[in-house]
Amino acid sequence: MNPDYIEQQLFNKQDYTETLLSKGEYDTCNFRDCNFAGSDLSGIRFMDCTFIGCDLSNVKVLNSSFHETAFKECKMLGLHFENCDQLGLTVRFENCQLDHSSFYQVKLNHTVFLHNSLREVDFTETDLRNTIFDECDLLNAAFDHSNLERADFTSALNYSFDPESNRIRGAKFSLPSVVGLLNKYQIEIQ
Repeated sequence: MNPDYIEQQLFNKQDYTETLLSKGEYDTCNFRDCNFAGSDLSGIRFMDCTFIGCDLSNVKVLNSSFHETAFKECKMLGLHFENCDQLGLTVRFENCQLDHSSFYQVKLNHTVFLHNSLREVDFTETDLRNTIFDECDLLNAAFDHSNLERADFTSALNYSFDPESNRIRGAKFSLPSVVGLLNKYQIEIQ
């Protein structure tokens, strides 16, 4: 049986916590105020889709595909993006809560994170070249052996990572948040 192909549909205020979203390909679809919390989106392909005001917390995304997909004002706690299909993964996050999510070893270069909560997010070994963290809260986010070359942290808050364990050439920072790069030295800055 071939999976469904759904194009240019609006899914409004749907609850997918008990009746799951049909497996298939969703092209240029909009999901507004839908509840996916704890559901299984594994193997589903989303192309040019937008999620607005949705709860995607703890959703399973094994081999899910997100191509040119935007998330706006979504609650996305505990997602494991490293389980997604990495081929063509292109996402944008705006005013989302992504706390406790993981992008372990994900290629996210040129991604835009705009006004997001990224507390305790795992960016270990993530490719974040040319990524923008515009007014994002990165409290306790993990960056280790990550490629942050030319990433923009100028308006990001609460980040702290070891510049010696990450590639940061050409990355942009601003005061006072840049002092988070010195935390490993346990020095006192007046």
